[in-house]
Amino acid sequence: MEMIFVTSNRGKVREAERYFSPLGVRIIQKKVEYPEIQADSLEEVARFGIRWLKDKLEAPFFLDDSGLFIDALGGFPGVYSAYVYRTLGNDGILKLLEGVENRKAHFQSVVAYYDGELHIFTGKTAGRITREKRGTGGFGFDPIFQPEGFSKTFAEMTTEEKNRISHRGRAFKAFSEWLKENLI
Repeated sequence: MEMIFVTSNRGKVREAERYFSPLGVRIIQKKVEYPEIQADSLEEVARFGIRWLKDKLEAPFFLDDSGLFIDALGGFPGVYSAYVYRTLGNDGILKLLEGVENRKAHFQSVVAYYDGELHIFTGKTAGRITREKRGTGGFGFDPIFQPEGFSKTFAEMTTEEKNRISHRGRAFKAFSEWLKENLI
């Protein structure tokens, strides 16, 4: 079985392959631009992406949308994470949290799969925002996010360590388990 993964990020494809290759599913990366709407939830953004792409791509295909949600900022940047990272970056988030004691946060990922019908899978990783950037691995907010129960940030972890506990990995795991039960 082949499935298209709509993403420009090769690292996300490698992470997906870890879950789907053992099932005999071949992931084909497709870089297709689609509008990301301003919405209240990652699910809404992913649903819109599927609706926009369903007449342009051959099913089955999937996409993902992720965000960092910081408790003390009312869930900000959330669905605006990519934009906030591009404009404020890690330094901007750390500045917003100067003097703030509650550093709880979580990453959430939504995988939307379309096979003629829409299926949504979510994953979440709880943690906290550090007081300084640490590590050089990963991407985005990884240098300032320390997952619960760990002393390292995502950026200080190996790719394998991060993928075992990541929000996207958890969404891919739920998706792969659903595939195993329903399609394979």
